Amino acid sequence: MAPADPHRPLATTMIGSYPQPGWLIDRERLLTSLPPRVRRQELWRPAPDVLEEAMDDATRVAVADQERAGIDVVTDGEMRRESYSNRFATALEGLDLERPGVFVERVGRENYVPRIVGPVRRPGPVEAGDVAFLRSITDRPIKATLPGPFTMSQQAQDEHYGDPEALAMAFAEALRGEIADLFAAGADVVQIDEPYIQARPELARRFALRAVDAALAGAAGPTVLHMCFGYGHFIKDKPAGYAILAEFEGCCVDRIAIEAAQPGLDLDALRGLETKPVVLGVVANHSDDVEPVQLVAERIRAALAVLPPERLALSPDCGMKYLSRGAAAEKLAALVQGAAVVRAELGLD
Repeated sequence: MAPADPHRPLATTMIGSYPQPGWLIDRERLLTSLPPRVRRQELWRPAPDVLEEAMDDATRVAVADQERAGIDVVTDGEMRRESYSNRFATALEGLDLERPGVFVERVGRENYVPRIVGPVRRPGPVEAGDVAFLRSITDRPIKATLPGPFTMSQQAQDEHYGDPEALAMAFAEALRGEIADLFAAGADVVQIDEPYIQARPELARRFALRAVDAALAGAAGPTVLHMCFGYGHFIKDKPAGYAILAEFEGCCVDRIAIEAAQPGLDLDALRGLETKPVVLGVVANHSDDVEPVQLVAERIRAALAVLPPERLALSPDCGMKYLSRGAAAEKLAALVQGAAVVRAELGLD
């Protein structure tokens, strides 16, 4: 099979995460606790001396499931992460992880976060090895994911900068170097995840766009900005519109990834993105219920009433980390099959 075109109309991808096997991580603990912002080594089941090998094997499983479903642009499933953000954030200098701070998550529960006690700096590549391994096990286009600078600034207790914008820009500088290393390691696409742009839109309007642009400056390949309402496993009731979206039409990122399935997004919101291609969530991640292929196709057709196919790619709403593996695999299959139905209708194949 020839490698898929990551830019073809109605290309399919994951947002990032895929369910980690129970032999790799304690899923009961994972499902009943908030996403960690500091490290939680006790979640991992294998002994430290075999953990890396187990993570490699889990990555192979995640990639095989994506390839079997027919996903165009694959990820490593974030098998090496306790959460989408903490693998990168906790590798940076200037953070005190031993004596963490506390903040209230959007679900109203307290969570531990890094304390910023000095200049935030990246001591070296963090995920380049992950990307190189992913590149070695698939011939499909691959996407690497990172937490965004605004979101990381909100998932920390600042005791150094005294200015949230200065902290976000420090994270952006660390990300800029990391993004360069990920493209050099073989990534075809790099995505930054910014759920807190939607959670704190007034603060985001002040400086999130500048921070995102700074992080992506000089990127050597295509980039994606993912904005969502949070994992459906934790947040069941979501608004039908984004508080901040059209503002990112002018961002230097190449594509905007948003969720639409679970919240029943009013797709007129997409009209504010006048030229920006969109990665649209057309399968939900709040339950293991698998959407019928025809429902997925209907969601794609509805989006095509607003966007031309060359500006539309397709994905789950958000990461699939909290789903069962069986449901996640079936949802990916429904995603690909729904896209195939619409592609055939449009004569794109």
